[in-house]
Amino acid sequence: MITKLERLLLVLTVLLCTNCVENKEEKVPAPKIVNIVNFIRQLEPRNEEITEDVLYETVHEQIKLMTQYKLPGTFLLQYDALMNPRYQALLKEEIKRGSEVGGWWEITQPHVEAAGLKWRGRYPWDWHADVGFATGYTPQEREKLVDVYMEKFKSIFGKYPASIGSWFIDAHSLAYMYDKYGIVASCNCKDQVGTDGYTLWGGYWNQAYYPSRKNAYMPAQNIDNQIPVPIFRMLGSDPIYQYDNGIGGNLQGVITLEPVYGGAGSDLDWVKWFVKTIAEEPCLAFNYAQAGQENSFTWNVMQKGFEIQMPLLAAYRDSNKIRVETLEESGKWFKKQFPLTPATAFTALTDVRDEGRKTVWFNSRYYRANLLWEGNTVYFRDIHLFDEQYPSDYLTKAGTSNQCVYTTLPIIDGCLWSNAEKLAGLRFKQINKDGSRESLALGTPVVTEPSKGVLQIECKATSGNIFRILFYEDRFEVKCEPITNDFSWVLEFTKASNAPLPFFSIGGKSLDARLNGFDYKIYCKEGHIEIIKDVELPCFHLIPSNNILVVDCTNHPQ
Repeated sequence: MITKLERLLLVLTVLLCTNCVENKEEKVPAPKIVNIVNFIRQLEPRNEEITEDVLYETVHEQIKLMTQYKLPGTFLLQYDALMNPRYQALLKEEIKRGSEVGGWWEITQPHVEAAGLKWRGRYPWDWHADVGFATGYTPQEREKLVDVYMEKFKSIFGKYPASIGSWFIDAHSLAYMYDKYGIVASCNCKDQVGTDGYTLWGGYWNQAYYPSRKNAYMPAQNIDNQIPVPIFRMLGSDPIYQYDNGIGGNLQGVITLEPVYGGAGSDLDWVKWFVKTIAEEPCLAFNYAQAGQENSFTWNVMQKGFEIQMPLLAAYRDSNKIRVETLEESGKWFKKQFPLTPATAFTALTDVRDEGRKTVWFNSRYYRANLLWEGNTVYFRDIHLFDEQYPSDYLTKAGTSNQCVYTTLPIIDGCLWSNAEKLAGLRFKQINKDGSRESLALGTPVVTEPSKGVLQIECKATSGNIFRILFYEDRFEVKCEPITNDFSWVLEFTKASNAPLPFFSIGGKSLDARLNGFDYKIYCKEGHIEIIKDVELPCFHLIPSNNILVVDCTNHPQ
């Protein structure tokens, strides 16, 4: 027989064990990581006033300010800068302070000639893609460029670099750097259209991803087909306004954390808003931003922004709201946490311009999606699918154009399929009794993580109907809790009249598309797709079934 004391002890034991289980299941806050990446060029042929001394002093001033606030950095060297004894001495001292030195993968004349190749550039450093980047060389030539750089770096710093960054690095070079030299992390440019002749569009929007061995811009879906080097997205892109900047055109402006840009990285109000967004808004897995600047912009131009950003980052670090660390440290942490590219999210629920906009970005190894609020209207501004089998144009041959293009697989493209008069997107519409359609007004979003790796956005319409949008790794769901049985809604796709679309089959359960001969699709597990018959084709509706729409984004629906 159990005594009262034994019964009491048993109850206490159960309560304590239950509490232990609950504590184990408590969510650990997602880390907010900032890398300060400064990459270094030896010369700047575009402006004769930017001498080698000016470039060196820029790096020196960056280091002085970062040292003042005890902020570690990642300094990435072009080959010609790597050869400069002044940078070698300066950065060896930085390594002692906890900073990292790695490689910046823009190709220069000394680098090419050291590899026994012929230089084709206009200047000793030429920013054209077919000369200044590895994509302009054959796969065999790329390996020679890697070997020469790695051995020179090791002879100076005593080890191979752990981090290699560039505006873009091809999959062959990146895989070779990992397979032979064991690099830990990489970084590439934010999404952009035409800037400096480089278009990278539709990729894993922020944070980091493991790339496909066929395409360094494309996240892989399987371990066997991925390069196990996380690529972090650079430059701290404005999540609301960067996407639409220069909409419908061939060239975007820049709204980023880069400290040289007015209205962005050199503007106190914008920087405060951006860092607060990184540190305090809802996210999945982790949040991320890259600060820093290449020395080509010179200290006079970047000083104001640097002096705004460094103390602010230090203050957030000191209050344990962000981690400021090297790219190598972030890469090692990422690889320890994630065997495959994780689902992540970046949210901005306030508008630095006070124009009533909010946004949510979701990324996974299968797709990315973006929701944009404008006042009380919300729409899918972007959906791109990822498929590791889609090869880049530069996988097996050298690029011959002075520009570079990397893309993924568009389903909704609110930038390239829009113009000033009409913005492309997938909009929430109410179907009236007479068959007419009108925009649904949805209130302030509430963003949560109901389970690990799942993002939920809940909005209440002015009519009282509640909408929930859930992003899973492989699909997204839109659900409505109507207050009346006769309420009817759809997601309606519209575009600019001259927008070229990739779709070749619309209707039933799938939306089928083709890009450069590669077929891809979305598939409705719940709901279906219909062409809209009373507007310019090919526009369509996603129609829910029993107020539920489930869209598979794996490109290989089961």
